[in-house]
Amino acid sequence: MIGAAVSLAAVLSQVPLQLFSGEFLYYALVFFVLALLAGLVGLRGVAGISMEIARIFILVFLVLAVITLVL
Repeated sequence: MIGAAVSLAAVLSQVPLQLFSGEFLYYALVFFVLALLAGLVGLRGVAGISMEIARIFILVFLVLAVITLVL
């Protein structure tokens, strides 16, 4: 188990930081706008799903931003 953690840390240390770009934030904004438009039209199901996807993308973006700042 410890060997797996060490090898994971070794792999993560070799990942270029350019992979953690702002694409998650871009897609989160796209899904947020989609949710707003769907909510205005009255498609509550589509709006709810789009908002949930946007929330997940924002959380992933924040986690990757913290990891990037720590490394």
